Amino acid sequence: MTLLIIVLAFILLAIIIIQISRINEIAKTIRGEEQALLSSSRKQSRYLLIFMVLFLFGTIVSAYLYKNYMLGYGPHTAASEHGPSLDRLFNVTLAITGIVFVITHIALFYFGYKYSYRVGQKATFMPHDNKLEIIWTAIPAFAMFALVINGLIAWNDVMADVDPDEDYMEIEATGYQFAWILRYPGEDGKLGSRDFRKINSINPLGQDWTDIKNLDDIQPTDLVLPVNKKVRVRITARDVLHDFYLPHFRLKMDAVPGLPTFFVFTPTITTEEYREQLAEYPEYQVPADPTDPNGPEKWEQFDFELACAELCGSGHYSMRKRVIILEQAEYDAWLREQNSYYLGSVRGTKEDPFADQLLQFEIDERNVAFEEAFETALEAENPDEKIIQLEHVYFETGSAQLTPLSQYELDNIKVAMQANPSVVLEISGHTDNTGDPEGNQVLSQQRADAVFNYIAQGLDGERIIAVGYGQSNPIDSNDTEEGRVKNRRTEIKIISQ
Repeated sequence: MTLLIIVLAFILLAIIIIQISRINEIAKTIRGEEQALLSSSRKQSRYLLIFMVLFLFGTIVSAYLYKNYMLGYGPHTAASEHGPSLDRLFNVTLAITGIVFVITHIALFYFGYKYSYRVGQKATFMPHDNKLEIIWTAIPAFAMFALVINGLIAWNDVMADVDPDEDYMEIEATGYQFAWILRYPGEDGKLGSRDFRKINSINPLGQDWTDIKNLDDIQPTDLVLPVNKKVRVRITARDVLHDFYLPHFRLKMDAVPGLPTFFVFTPTITTEEYREQLAEYPEYQVPADPTDPNGPEKWEQFDFELACAELCGSGHYSMRKRVIILEQAEYDAWLREQNSYYLGSVRGTKEDPFADQLLQFEIDERNVAFEEAFETALEAENPDEKIIQLEHVYFETGSAQLTPLSQYELDNIKVAMQANPSVVLEISGHTDNTGDPEGNQVLSQQRADAVFNYIAQGLDGERIIAVGYGQSNPIDSNDTEEGRVKNRRTEIKIISQ
C-alpha cells in the first residue's frame, strides 16, 4: 500500500510539473519571449543559490549526526593493527575531496546565479588560456599524486605477507552459497591439503584424508582469534565470487573460485574490551531488543562480525558469522575444547582411509587411559574396584577370534604385567543372554583363553588365569540392545599384587 501511494505521488508530481510548464509557455506568449526568459532566468538563479545552501547544509549536518555509524568515527575505531593507517588514509582522502566538493558546488551554483540571462548581455567565448589550463591541471594532479603516494604506502604496509620466521597463525576461510567454512590447524600447526574433486556432503572442503596434517584440523562455528596475534587468512570460494569482510578490523578481500587470496592482520582489542568502549556512547546504552526494555543493553550484545561484501545470491544475508577476540589464555582453553573435523565426522565412515587401523595419537591416548586405570586398580582396597573392563578388546561376531585392533589394548596389559612382576590377573569373558546358556559359557571361556594366549607370550603363565562366566554376571539389563552390548565384555581383575 505504501509503495502504491509513493508511485501515485510521483505520477501526480509529474503531472503538476507538466502543467506548470504549459502555463509558462502560455505566459511567454502573453508577455513576450524575452521578458519571460528574463523572469525565468532570475528565478532559477535564485533557486539555485537557495538549493546550494540547503544542500551543503544538509550534507554537513547529516554527516555530523551520523558520524558514529561511519567506520572510523564515533565508537567504531579500528580493532586491528593496520586499521588506523587505513582510517588516516580515508580521512586525508575525505578532507581533500571534501574541500573540492564544497568549492566546486559553490562555484557551480554561484556561476549559475552570476551569469544568468540579462537583457543586452552577451557571453564571452574564450577558446584557449594556457594559464588557466596549467592551474586546473596542476592542482588536481598534485592532489592525486599525494593521495596515490599515501595510498601506496598504506597498501604496501597492509598487504605485506608474513615472514616465514615470524610468530603467526594461519587459518582458512572458504565461502559458498550461503555460509563460510572456517578451518584451523590442530596441534601440528599446519593445514592439510585439499582437492576439489573430493568435495561431497561429508567432506565440504575436499580435504585429503590421506594427508595426516588434515586429521587434526578443526572447523569451528565462530571465527575465534587471540588478541595481539598476527593472523594469516587463506581466502577462497567454492562456487561464486564472495568477499571476506571484517569491517571492524578494516579487512576486505575477494574470495575467488580457483584463485586463493590471503590477508594478514593483527587484532588489537578483545571483544569484551570493545564492548566496554561502546558502553560509553549513549546510542549503545539502550536495550538491544526494543521489545524487552529490561533486557541487556546494546553494548552488551555487541559482536564483531564476518560478512560477505558481494551480492552472491538470494541468501547473501545468511553469510554473517560471529567474530570473537579473546586473550591468549582464553583462546588456548577454547582451542583445547575443539574436536577435529576428521574425528567428529569422518572417523570410521566410508570416507576414512584409516578405518582398519589406529592412529598414533589414538594409541597414545589409549596407553595413557589404561595406565591410569591399572594404577587406580592397584591402589584400590575394594576387590570390585580392582576390575578393569577392556573397552578396546574386540572379537569377530559369534567367535573367539580377536580383531587386529585389539592388539594395542592387549599390549598395554603385557607392559603393565612386566612393570609389576608380582601381579596376578584373572581374565574373565562375559556374554549376554542371547542364545544357548551352555553355548554362551563355552564362547566366554574361549574368548578369555584367546586373551590369555596373547598376553602369556613372554610372561609367566601362572600369573594369569582365564575364566569364562557366560551370561551369569550381567552389568546391565539384557532387555535392551544397549544393555546387551555392555554385557558382552572382557575384563581383567587384579587378584594378587
